[in-house]
Amino acid sequence: MTPSIAQAKQRCRLEIRQRLQARNPADREADSARIHQRLVELPEWAAARTLLLFHPLRSEPDTRPVLRRALAEGRTVALPALDPQTGDYLPRQVISLTAELVPGPLGILEPPASAPTLLWNQLDFLVIPGLGFSPDGWRLGRGRGYYDRLLPQTRGFRCGVAFDEQIVVELPTEPHDRRLDCILTPSRGWRCSVART
Repeated sequence: MTPSIAQAKQRCRLEIRQRLQARNPADREADSARIHQRLVELPEWAAARTLLLFHPLRSEPDTRPVLRRALAEGRTVALPALDPQTGDYLPRQVISLTAELVPGPLGILEPPASAPTLLWNQLDFLVIPGLGFSPDGWRLGRGRGYYDRLLPQTRGFRCGVAFDEQIVVELPTEPHDRRLDCILTPSRGWRCSVART
């Protein structure tokens, strides 16, 4: 990473974190519900049988209701689980949200090591977190590269979800960054033209 791009990404992360800190925490539930509604209205969501979701941090949209919905509909649902041997995420299947999830190495709830592991190319639809997103599909992560490494392994529809404060008109990018197919916020959604490699 060239110093200028690294610095630009760090500045962008700082600005977005400040915006998120200024959010009213009481708005999270209503804004998450609006994102949820936009998500389930997508035709790609309706057609998907095997999904990757994520267990949210407090600063992220609450994905638990859509996770429960997908399980109730009989879909196969996975969450990212950090493999301590490789340092990469694995898509581990979720059967229940109530008792099954355990804190992973990063403190994020994930399925236990005993849960079935899916293949990345088995996933029809991926709901992707991030710190920032641009309307043309670029994603800014938290700087550890976990999703940068997993996204090239996927073929499914890739949808970023975020609050409006996380949208940046233009994000600094590098060759390893991957664009998403769609970005959804409480107020709107963007379809992104993505050339797959």
